[in-house]
Amino acid sequence: MAVTKIALASQWKSVTDILDCLRRAREFREQQIKLLDSLEKRVDLRRTEFTQSLADLPAAARLQLVTRVTNGLRADLKRQTADTRRAYIQSINQISAEVEPVKPHYQSAMQLLMRDNIGSERRSRLTYQTESSGPAELASLAALSASTKDRELGAAVCVRAFAMAADQRRFSPQELADHLTGEDYRKVNQAFLEIERLAIEAVHADTAFERGQSNPGRSVRLALRKRSETAIGADLDNLEGQIEQATKGQPEAFR
Repeated sequence: MAVTKIALASQWKSVTDILDCLRRAREFREQQIKLLDSLEKRVDLRRTEFTQSLADLPAAARLQLVTRVTNGLRADLKRQTADTRRAYIQSINQISAEVEPVKPHYQSAMQLLMRDNIGSERRSRLTYQTESSGPAELASLAALSASTKDRELGAAVCVRAFAMAADQRRFSPQELADHLTGEDYRKVNQAFLEIERLAIEAVHADTAFERGQSNPGRSVRLALRKRSETAIGADLDNLEGQIEQATKGQPEAFR
């Protein structure tokens, strides 16, 4: 009989690390936006000035000359900024590649809860103390862990709950896990999606600058991606403060 092997993640990143990856990806994307906007303004300014200087020419001839001049300027700007523009794209793509092998570590809130404070003396003691708890006592402890945000107690309670028959449980281990670690789970997975989108946006924005026009179809697809991110419902504003908070709330081994 064939044995199904679990694919082991080759890299580890904590919640703090992932939020910091998102922060860096945002910074590179913002810098790219500023650069491309400044280049487009230069092209627009040349177009406006040249159009005004040719006001006495017929419209068709004026358009032809203006297009030739602005295309020439765009070509010069493309050559002058090629290395910088390529660096922004590569930097964001590198961040996206960094987080890709980490995703198996963040597949559910329960996975995060079971990993939290694993090996700690208190969690081991709580697991031992609850291994004989009945349905009523366990439900009471689950409510206590939820109200006090006690992840160690919550993990111990879930271990015991999974040892019971499903019809004996008076609470949902999954709901408890979501209450205790669901916020981190949603933040991380929304960050994964945003980093991936930023990498795609960076390529599309650079292509639009080089061609002198955007692709409406790509813009719609990116808008749909962004809608999928926001549907997760995580708060990813003020990343600096969230990174500091996440660092304080994590065991040293997982920072």
